[in-house]
Amino acid sequence: MRYRIASMILGLQLALSGYSQELKERPEFKLGGALRFNYNYSDWNQAHRDQWGEFGYDVFILHPTASYKGFLLDVDFRFYSTAFGGFMLKYGWIGYRFSKQDHIEVGLTKVPFGIHPASGNNFFFQISYYVGLEDDSDMGIKYVHEDEKWEYAAAFFKNADELLFGAHDETSDDRYGYDVAGRNKEINQWNAQVIYKFGTTAKQKAGISGQFGQLYNLDTRKKGTRFAFALHYVIDWKNWNLKAQFSTYAQHPKNASGEDRDLVTMTAYGAPYLVAAKANVYTLSFSHNFPLKSRWLQNILVYHDFGLLQKWNRHFKNSVQNVSGLMMTMGPVFTYIDYAMGKHHAWVGPDWNAFGPGLESNSWHSRFNINIGYYF
Repeated sequence: MRYRIASMILGLQLALSGYSQELKERPEFKLGGALRFNYNYSDWNQAHRDQWGEFGYDVFILHPTASYKGFLLDVDFRFYSTAFGGFMLKYGWIGYRFSKQDHIEVGLTKVPFGIHPASGNNFFFQISYYVGLEDDSDMGIKYVHEDEKWEYAAAFFKNADELLFGAHDETSDDRYGYDVAGRNKEINQWNAQVIYKFGTTAKQKAGISGQFGQLYNLDTRKKGTRFAFALHYVIDWKNWNLKAQFSTYAQHPKNASGEDRDLVTMTAYGAPYLVAAKANVYTLSFSHNFPLKSRWLQNILVYHDFGLLQKWNRHFKNSVQNVSGLMMTMGPVFTYIDYAMGKHHAWVGPDWNAFGPGLESNSWHSRFNINIGYYF
């Protein structure tokens, strides 16, 4: 009798254990996204001055994530207007989680370089984004570790996100993050990043990032080199936040004879432009949260972001970006209101190749921008 009771109890325990394990392995799937609209007034745009700016469609985003038996999926689809590149994949990867602290990602995954998710607060990002050193994703494999004190990542990227696969095809302009384009292509890139977290009252992160890769030239069929290095620091104290970063980069393309090697073509949002092949980048961002108890307005984030692109070629004009603004949180609706000032800046001024020589306009220009989005 005791044996039968013991067997029943053991069987019940095994059944409950199996049921519990089945619950743990149940697949998870979530679908998020956003719909955004944008108002823009640019002081150098005659049509904007005549019409008092433009208000229109910005982007529709779909963000599915999934996990099952340790395998992970994370994708960000974006549907911009045709003029800004149309459909593009910001990132999309398949991964596997070994533990709570460790996982790998394979596919179009974010490059571990600099402050993440971004070194600024405003809708325009920081100036490092426009030279491919922020919020960029490439095709490869990445290992990520994160615990209470340390974050570190190591990655190998075979190339940037490819959409055209012919032997002589240039990198497509329809992409979210800036990559080298034109007659050169990014290949065989290695990245490493280490971040140390410390502090109790004031939470701080100090990190270092390194990047080394090659540039394949479609004309000469030779491989040049490229590298980038960054030191970065973040501190959160009460409702204050500060982000500071220094980056340096150099690109050495093996161009055809007679072609300028002090410039490279970079592209995103359907529009390529020239960028200085070698430069230092300085960014500094301040922000303050104002939590509110209003039913329709829960928080206001006020910020000021500054960025400088210091080009190694002394004949080129340095590029500057200065943005003051705020972000309002209203339930699922987020609204950015920014006043951006730029000098020798492609997106804040009339000179589209301002991140290269920057010789056309020597004046400050401004852009007032409102972006409103519903996130789900």
